[in-house]
Amino acid sequence: MPTLDAPEERLRKFKYRGKDASMRRQQRMAVSLELRKAKKDEQALKRRNITNVSSDPASEQLTKGVSLNLQEIISGVNASDPDLCFQATQAARKMLSRERNPPLKLIVEAGLIPRLVEFLKSSLHPCLQFEAAWALTNIASGTSEQTQAVVESGAIQPLVELLSSPHMTVCEQAVWALGNIAGDGPEFRDLVISSNAIPHLLALVSSTIPITFLRNITWTLSNLCRNKSPYPCKKAVKQMLPVLFHLLQHEDGEVLSDTCWALSYLSDGCNERIGQVVDTGVLPRLVQLMTSSELNILTPSLRTVGNIVTGTDHQTQVAIDAGILNVLPQLLMHPRSSIQKEAAWALSNVAAGPCQHIQQLIACGTLPPLVALLKNGEFKVQKEAVWTVANFTTGGTIDQLIQLVHSGVLEPLVNLLTIQDPKIVTIILDVISLILKAAEKLSEKENMCLLIEEIGGVDKIEALQLHENPHVALTALNIIENHFCEGEENGTILPALDQDCEFLNHLTKNYQGPTTSKPRTTP
Repeated sequence: MPTLDAPEERLRKFKYRGKDASMRRQQRMAVSLELRKAKKDEQALKRRNITNVSSDPASEQLTKGVSLNLQEIISGVNASDPDLCFQATQAARKMLSRERNPPLKLIVEAGLIPRLVEFLKSSLHPCLQFEAAWALTNIASGTSEQTQAVVESGAIQPLVELLSSPHMTVCEQAVWALGNIAGDGPEFRDLVISSNAIPHLLALVSSTIPITFLRNITWTLSNLCRNKSPYPCKKAVKQMLPVLFHLLQHEDGEVLSDTCWALSYLSDGCNERIGQVVDTGVLPRLVQLMTSSELNILTPSLRTVGNIVTGTDHQTQVAIDAGILNVLPQLLMHPRSSIQKEAAWALSNVAAGPCQHIQQLIACGTLPPLVALLKNGEFKVQKEAVWTVANFTTGGTIDQLIQLVHSGVLEPLVNLLTIQDPKIVTIILDVISLILKAAEKLSEKENMCLLIEEIGGVDKIEALQLHENPHVALTALNIIENHFCEGEENGTILPALDQDCEFLNHLTKNYQGPTTSKPRTTP
């Protein structure tokens, strides 16, 4: 048998309409779920090792010129000679490492998995352990049925024991195999956790191990955080969070990406779970990573912070204090619409908080890019922007609503009344109704009605009275009857203003609310 002595370098929330912020966040959860389902998860569930290397030069020499077919592999794997077992296992591993069409099904049906699991226990033959672990890694990267075959053959416990192997390549391959098993779903994830894998994995995290090894550990940890039906147990989360905080300080892009994904899984839940993540102190670093030019870092860091602001007002304030509102305006203008959408989603949950949060939102200059998205964004982004405006108008003060109107939000909202989405149309109508009621409190409703008429809003709202959706039709009818029929009934004519801005200035002078603080600069 060859020796193994050298490490190798290879591879929410709807907050809206007469509800308190907590209820609005809970209802908005449906929207966050839509965000998840709208695109495939960016992080790989499983990874197959297709690197064309051997455990060491001696093992390569042993098998040089040896080419085994499946029947010979079956015979060799079931032999009693360790060298024959090694040759056959390595030949099987090479088959499974083909870049295209690896014969996973054939290997499983040949009944090789139980013997491969046995080889994991061959501590006197680390090269055999390595090849067996590699073969099982690639089988577990296949379908759920193939992963199940690995688990049912008893592979988890010996793989966990190999995490303490003195041979780094054996240890790393065991990490990879466990990552694939955990990535299959919550059932196998919990089996890996209950086999005490986490303490062994965490003990491996060191500044002295090769970066490829650290990447595999981080990815496996992220799979142990993944899935929420059910969530990983609280004990496991408590064990992993300090190390994830440590890994978040790393400079390697892959380590950072998988760490952020792990935190995004752990924060995608109830306020208690969000609190576990927030209490580790990760928010300042996450906000910093939201400025990354690398999409594989930006996406999960934004997702994590977006999850956090679906929590309590206090948790949202911690995110604000960490600087989230300094970064979101930039992300609303990101060239990728997927980033714009998630940034708008996060902003909508900040806007669902108390008026103090809304004031900070205004002060950080988020309204101009938000209005730009309403005007020119892709429809999926415009919808998130509409939610933000809806939450703003629900929780904002009259002064804040004036600032919202002053930002130019009404015209793009009115233009969106023609879309084929009854839910969004209803929300826009409700926003318009709230703005009209605020103007009425200032005795400025007639001027607001004129502004809406000048941008084509009255015609569009009147047309919606005939909408096929009864809720849309009724909401439009109520706006017309409550706000646009008084002049006709009383025989009065709405005063004409030369420019929209003249009305807005007039409205602002009539209501002197609290002044807006200066926008905070990026530290």
